[in-house]
Amino acid sequence: MLKKTLVGTAVAAILSVFVFGKDVLSYARTSASSVRNAVKSEVPIEFELERAREMVEDLVPDIRRCMHVIAEQQVDVEHLSVKISQRSQELTSQKKQVLVLRQDLSGGGETFVYASRTYTSNEVKRDLATRFERYKAAQESLLRDRQILAAREKALLANQKKLDEMLVAKQNLQVELEQLDARLRTVQAAETVSMLEIDDSQLTRTKKLIRELSKQLDVKVKLLDAEGKFTGLIPVDAENSVPVNIGQEIDEYFGPQNGSQTNVAGLEPVAEL
Repeated sequence: MLKKTLVGTAVAAILSVFVFGKDVLSYARTSASSVRNAVKSEVPIEFELERAREMVEDLVPDIRRCMHVIAEQQVDVEHLSVKISQRSQELTSQKKQVLVLRQDLSGGGETFVYASRTYTSNEVKRDLATRFERYKAAQESLLRDRQILAAREKALLANQKKLDEMLVAKQNLQVELEQLDARLRTVQAAETVSMLEIDDSQLTRTKKLIRELSKQLDVKVKLLDAEGKFTGLIPVDAENSVPVNIGQEIDEYFGPQNGSQTNVAGLEPVAEL
């Protein structure tokens, strides 16, 4: 079965190359794009709008991660700031001690008393040299810490700016979604009105059909009446409009006529015998 499938696919590919030539890839991409567009056009707008809402909500985890990173950076900056402040104070104290020893040695004394103990000039010089080296090392370390603090503060500001942009972007997207939802409802309302108009035209067609049916029935009635007269049937229900004594009425109106007598029944003149 797999072999047949592979063979069929190969044959189809060969035929495609034979028919379309070098443009086979272009035709394939165009066909795939057309299929995607056709499928996408069939997706309801309500579904796409809900999908957009979910995509906006999917931004929340990224925003929370950014908030967590910012919180950690803020703590690091605060701790480093405190550390730098403490070391700066210590460095100031060390500098003061170095300057004191330097001032003492500049007086040319052979011995010096500190905290009830006596030190020779060489001991003080060695101690001063050690203190001076420590001071320079501490000063360099403090400078590096300040550089680290500046870099962390810069990164913190960048992340805070990024967070603000993400929050603003999310709010803007939510506003746009609300506007799209309002537009969709407006379109749906217009479609409802359009459907009502269609219903009204349906009602008009129905009334027209009823009038036509009534007209057809009137025509049938007229035809039946005409067919009855055509067959010569006696209209039983019709009233007799011919007077019974028509001759007598005429004699009374005109008076007796000489030379003729009327037949009361049919107005025919009666010949004299």
